[in-house]
Amino acid sequence: MSISGDIKAHIPYLRRFSRALTGTREGGDDYVLAMLEIIVADQSKISASENLKIALYRLLLEIWRAAPIDAHANHSVTSENEAAARRNLDAISALPRIAFLLNALEGFSLAEVGRILNVSEAVGRTLVDAANSEIADQIATNVLIIEDEPLVALDLREIVVEMGHSVVAMARTHKEAVARITLTKPGLILADIQLADGSSGIEAVNEILGSLSTPVIFVTAYPERFLNGEPPEPAFLIAKPFSVDGLKAVISQALFFDKRSHRKDADKAISTA
Repeated sequence: MSISGDIKAHIPYLRRFSRALTGTREGGDDYVLAMLEIIVADQSKISASENLKIALYRLLLEIWRAAPIDAHANHSVTSENEAAARRNLDAISALPRIAFLLNALEGFSLAEVGRILNVSEAVGRTLVDAANSEIADQIATNVLIIEDEPLVALDLREIVVEMGHSVVAMARTHKEAVARITLTKPGLILADIQLADGSSGIEAVNEILGSLSTPVIFVTAYPERFLNGEPPEPAFLIAKPFSVDGLKAVISQALFFDKRSHRKDADKAISTA
């Protein structure tokens, strides 16, 4: 297979990682596109002497570090030096989350995590452990599960409760999901993409989000279909069968960005008061 073919095979998973890293579909895909443009311009950016997958993830993170998505938020900074300082702090504080995503979501070993982040395996382990502690300390929220497979729904419920969250409702169809929202306002939604009545979980969520702002994680047995850059696509997506740590990693990211969003809204309200 050609180098372009080899790279193409990794793109859906790079999109998944980049979206989880940035919190948005658009932001995540922009970083992957920037990475591909850099490779086209200079193929030496990915060394032929090392594992291609590791090289791609390392390059993607190098691009992200140069201009983290968090830096584009309105932090009310007043100078270029302050903006640079904010980027550096955001990048440092994100390291445990990045290490956890690489390990739990993308399946890299701790040694490979270290190679991607240019740290030792021991430091990689410390970062993953720090992310686990951060998840344990995360503020609990109410969760709506939209899933038509009973056993999968029970697995999701068990993991969510284990993380300290509460499952306030479970739905199997589009109609049930919308009805549940009239009774409760969840702080997180976990949704299958294909539901029992043949309806779309994405359509159900889009209807719900018309009246409610809450983070959503989609669960599907066919993630590649929703990681090609064509809208509508989710920002947070996990594949069936899912690992416990992988799901925890994505839930943590979704709630992290939701918390940042609410903090920015509060800051904005204060600044305009």
